[in-house]
Amino acid sequence: MNKVTSKDGTPIAFEQSGSGDAVIMVGGALGTRSHPQWMQLAGLLSEQFTVINYDRRGRGDSGDTLPYTVQREIEDIEALIDHVGGTAYVYGISSGAILALEAASRLSSKITKLAVYEPPLILDDSRPSLPENYVEQIHEAVAAGNPGKAVEVFMTQALLIPEEYLAPMKAAPIWPEMEAVAHTLAYDGIISREVMAGKPLPYDKWTSVTAATLVIHGDQSEPMFRDAAKAVTNNVAHAEYKALQGQGHDVSPEAIAPVLFEFFKA
Repeated sequence: MNKVTSKDGTPIAFEQSGSGDAVIMVGGALGTRSHPQWMQLAGLLSEQFTVINYDRRGRGDSGDTLPYTVQREIEDIEALIDHVGGTAYVYGISSGAILALEAASRLSSKITKLAVYEPPLILDDSRPSLPENYVEQIHEAVAAGNPGKAVEVFMTQALLIPEEYLAPMKAAPIWPEMEAVAHTLAYDGIISREVMAGKPLPYDKWTSVTAATLVIHGDQSEPMFRDAAKAVTNNVAHAEYKALQGQGHDVSPEAIAPVLFEFFKA
């Protein structure tokens, strides 16, 4: 394990593997660098790249400094980019894809290529939007010492999982791991709430992204992810769109790795 220090003094933990051009992996809600699929993808990518697999702030071995802001998370990515020499490719998934887009928008030429998988944009009324008080509900549950409630709010209001399905999930070994990082669900809520409000994507949302960008969705995912991918592709100047056959939101490392190889090596 290695660490860099972000601009606000927060230590950010990461694993570095492989050699070649640098790829920074930005995980989604509740994700850590030690998630088995994330580690597997890092291993595959490290065959051709220098891979940075990191714990986003507030998770795993990384620190956390309040108050949370999206800018601070972008500064974490910038610190990692500076560690590998000042430029990098970035791959983000789910809410991490939104964070990666924000980073590319603000860090300009430091991110030279960007790949995003299924940023969870809700752009119309075809699916319930994120409640206006979603972040506040997460904060309240955590402040009350009930991180499990925060995870429930995420599952039922962001993922729309029926409540009756939660009982077996709570009995699974992964539930305590999710509770351990439940406070960071508010962070992902802050990152995502503008683009999960059921309104069209602002025309200039990510028009300042200069990196060559690949926007990917799985053809087995719900339609919102296809619509989101197309909207992002139309919003970003140098973006291309790809539907990945046979994949849903929980994309397999074996399926996404060849796509990333092809894009980052081009």
